Amino acid sequence: MSTRSQASETATSQTAKIGVGLPVWALAGCYVAAQAATLVLSPILVAVADDFGVSVSVAGQLRSVSGAVAGAGALAVGLVVARFGHRSVLLGGLVTLAVASGLSAIAPTFVALSGAQILLGLSIVLVQATAIAGVTVWITRGARAQALSWILPGAAFAWIVGMPIVGVVGAVSWRLAWLTVPLAVSLPVIALVWRLPPRPHAQRSRSGHLRRTLRNPNVAGWAFGELCAYSATAGFVVYLGALMIESYGVSLTTAGLVLGLAMIAYLPGSLLFRRWIDTDSRALLIGLGLAGALTAALLGAVRPSLAVTALLTALFLFVNAGRTISSSAFGLDAAPDRATTTMGILTSTRHFGYLVGGVAGGVALTLGGYTALGLTFAALYVLGTVPHVFRAFRYARSSPSHSTGGTPHG
Repeated sequence: MSTRSQASETATSQTAKIGVGLPVWALAGCYVAAQAATLVLSPILVAVADDFGVSVSVAGQLRSVSGAVAGAGALAVGLVVARFGHRSVLLGGLVTLAVASGLSAIAPTFVALSGAQILLGLSIVLVQATAIAGVTVWITRGARAQALSWILPGAAFAWIVGMPIVGVVGAVSWRLAWLTVPLAVSLPVIALVWRLPPRPHAQRSRSGHLRRTLRNPNVAGWAFGELCAYSATAGFVVYLGALMIESYGVSLTTAGLVLGLAMIAYLPGSLLFRRWIDTDSRALLIGLGLAGALTAALLGAVRPSLAVTALLTALFLFVNAGRTISSSAFGLDAAPDRATTTMGILTSTRHFGYLVGGVAGGVALTLGGYTALGLTFAALYVLGTVPHVFRAFRYARSSPSHSTGGTPHG
């Protein structure tokens, strides 16, 4: 028996002994930690802008900086995991995340804070992409849909708990927010990941691995759609806190509390839509993309009261919960033998989304206020459904009996 086969059997045996509970908790914890680092900026955006004497739209580009770095770095995650293995990459990413959060807290200038966001972007991409791909490593195929429905809401949990804390602490000092949430969360997650059984290194990446993966039309169209959708999602995440503060004159603490409570809607969204992701993932991406467009437009244009905005925010997050689990399942199935690469692509689109969404949102906000902001993001959602509509129409014409949802292969 080869050394690689022996290692594989040993790893499988180790996983069987610990059950799926630990992997799910560890991978969910990774998602909580990564999202905790991502969400901090939204409620403290106005405070950061005031402290450094820049506009809100300029301060919003901080997330664009980390998004650009994370988006580029995510494309190389497959290579990094192939070299060092899933567990080592997760541990390295979590440690880097803790360091970057500390540097953000002590940044003396806006430029220094931008530099800390670069390091933060790298850590987030390592943790997020590897955590999703880890489902294929530590979780059996039959349990993946259920595992994803528990792991991906880790982002929602970070919002629900983290946003109010950031709001309260940020009212004292936005610098403390970086220490209170992402730094504190990453430490216990490191201990959980450390307990995961080592696995053989992922299949060695070959020359042109990423290019060959993107030649798959299902992967390419899916990636384009995710870039558009996440540009809209991420853009609104960056500006939602500012929208509430500037529209209603509420405090930073109130804005953080509202955002945290609204994110509760994310949890039933993940649990509800998981039942269809194995058979109707494409149909879900189309329908939920159009629903995202509608809620984005309403969030920007309909602002009669904070209560209405809070309800629309909850609906927006509910819809995006379904999109997130559907897109992750679709990507894992589009190229199952290259799960780490496809999840790197997915994470790349999500973080390039912060770049595109931050820039597009800043321009729209400057030219037409929050109404223009909502319409801009609505257009991006609609654009993101186009590849899926095209592929579904093509399948329907080539094979009338072929389902337009479900499996992305074909």
